[in-house]
Amino acid sequence: MDKKLINERSDRILWLDLEMTGLSSDDDLILEVAAIVTDWDFNELASYHGIVKNDVKILNDRLAVNSAFWDVNAETRSNLVNQNQEGKPLLEIEDEILSFIDDHFKKGLPVLLGGNSIHMDRRFIVAKWPRFDKRLHYRMLDVSAWKVVFEGKYKKRFNKPDEHRALSDIRGSIMELQYYLSNLK
Repeated sequence: MDKKLINERSDRILWLDLEMTGLSSDDDLILEVAAIVTDWDFNELASYHGIVKNDVKILNDRLAVNSAFWDVNAETRSNLVNQNQEGKPLLEIEDEILSFIDDHFKKGLPVLLGGNSIHMDRRFIVAKWPRFDKRLHYRMLDVSAWKVVFEGKYKKRFNKPDEHRALSDIRGSIMELQYYLSNLK
């Protein structure tokens, strides 16, 4: 990528959240993806939501492997499994995300990815969506880094709703970052 473009700052952020069957980018499945485009004042400019259709047997096997998490979040698991039949193939979802990026970001400019523990989502993007990964900047805006600093140094904690649904989780991450920024002096 052109060095000039890498150093050019975008006026937008692509917030993203994936819901997966677990945390292994090699073995686990993406169930749901959402993205929100904001400006640097965190105004929501556009949103995307996609459901990935997965093989039911593999889906149930991966949920069983990660049952300790999913048993605690049984209602969310049921909702994600029930929507599976409405989903689209993984590569079709990647095409939609790339089209969404084309509609809302400057062509050729690396897209800054934001979210909570976004490094984990990025691992899945690298493993499952290489064309999408190529559009992303090497830097990321990870709200969980802010969480570590504010909880450790300032004893400030944001109680983010923990719904484990992609679109609401992104909005919670944006609210969390706004909370931390409001505490800066």
